[in-house]
Amino acid sequence: MLLNKSCSFFSSPFPSVLLRENAGFSISCSFPLKNSNGLISGVTVARCPTKASGFKGIVSASKETNHRPISNVLFDPFEEVKRELLHIPSVPQDSLARHMYTDRCEVAINDQINVEYNVSYVYHAMYAYFDRDNVALKGIAKFFKDSSVEERQHAEMFMDYQNKRGGKVVLESMLMPMSEYDHPEKGDALYAMELALSLEKLNNEKLLNLHKMANEVNDVHLADFIETEFLTEQVESIRKLSEYVAQLRRVGKGHGVWHFDLMLNNQLVAA
Repeated sequence: MLLNKSCSFFSSPFPSVLLRENAGFSISCSFPLKNSNGLISGVTVARCPTKASGFKGIVSASKETNHRPISNVLFDPFEEVKRELLHIPSVPQDSLARHMYTDRCEVAINDQINVEYNVSYVYHAMYAYFDRDNVALKGIAKFFKDSSVEERQHAEMFMDYQNKRGGKVVLESMLMPMSEYDHPEKGDALYAMELALSLEKLNNEKLLNLHKMANEVNDVHLADFIETEFLTEQVESIRKLSEYVAQLRRVGKGHGVWHFDLMLNNQLVAA
């Protein structure tokens, strides 16, 4: 008994199925296959079961070519990935993770790392000054010590980001900060707070320039990193230091500074 049916692959009918009822039967089915030119060729698959060995498969391609192109193909990963394969480095000194990360971004990140470390260095020097026995403003000393640690953490965040994007961290030299902060007119506390406020505004300007550069080179990831991790916190730091400067201008030098230091120390301990 012969029974003809049609077999469909890729929504295209190919009437070539043959079932034969006897001790062994064969099934053959033709389906399209895309060749290197993007055309369709006929392929025949035949499976013949036997009592001894089970199914056996034979695959053969016909010489006839179907010139109908494949439609509705949006993404051909094996074709498009060829471009990316050309950019994977083969030398061990180059990063494998680097992707769409420009040299301009890499240099700018290293510059910002240096900025954060320099600000941290200045704050650490301020901490050492106010912690002296003949100055003894423990609240202000603790404030600048915590600020130094925070700026160093910011530098490390940029270092981690540099490594994550496949860049190379380059640490530059830093200038030695001042060790004396006493001012004949303003006093040491007000002068140090005004200096800190100026540093935070300068750092905010550097971050905004970095964000602007990221937008210019269309590095969305870097722009989002700066917005999420730094810009809001920077504005809050500027606001806090502005209040400290305003309060120190009101209390003047002497006992007023001691009272401000006590208030600041209690706030930091409570926090």
